[in-house]
Amino acid sequence: MTAFFSGLMITAGLIVAIGAQNAFVLKQGLIKHNITAIVLTCWLCDVLLISAGVFGIGALLSGRPVAAALLSLAGGLFLLAYAALSARRAWKGGGQMQAAGGNEAGMGTLKAIGITLALTLLNPHVYVDAVMLIGGSAASLPVPQKMWFTAGAVLASALWFALIGFGTRLLLPLFRRERVWQLLDGGIALMMLYLAAGLLRQAQQVLLV
Repeated sequence: MTAFFSGLMITAGLIVAIGAQNAFVLKQGLIKHNITAIVLTCWLCDVLLISAGVFGIGALLSGRPVAAALLSLAGGLFLLAYAALSARRAWKGGGQMQAAGGNEAGMGTLKAIGITLALTLLNPHVYVDAVMLIGGSAASLPVPQKMWFTAGAVLASALWFALIGFGTRLLLPLFRRERVWQLLDGGIALMMLYLAAGLLRQAQQVLLV
């Protein structure tokens, strides 16, 4: 179950960054229009990208422990930098989720799905996060643990998009409070430090033997 919680935590830490995709889900949740289709589209994209990262990268690195260790090292260093940025935001504040924008209640379902796909798949950061970082974090795991890792990762995605899609009207006042985001960023920083330590330990066991 350690792999399950690792997948859950690393995906949860990465997915809460507020970008165009999350802002769009939030806004559509506020007007309660096409939100089921949008949430499902976001989640299915994550399922495909995370699975491709975990199992695709794993297949490429099979039998190459040094390459897997180097990827773990890169992932650990990235998470350290991510933790530092989160800690900086927690200290300085300024992180708030806004739902400003025009009324898009007249948008059709297909158009909403198309916009969701564009915001998701045309964002280069999604490939770094879902494919390289999340997939690389599971590179050294055996296949059964990769399954648990993927299950945790896709559960985190499902919970997040359901939360901001269907729970927006209840949670928006909370999201608009800077102190809440400071506490969230502080928790993410600690989580990322813990995960970085695990990845760096994996790399050390191979590279420093």
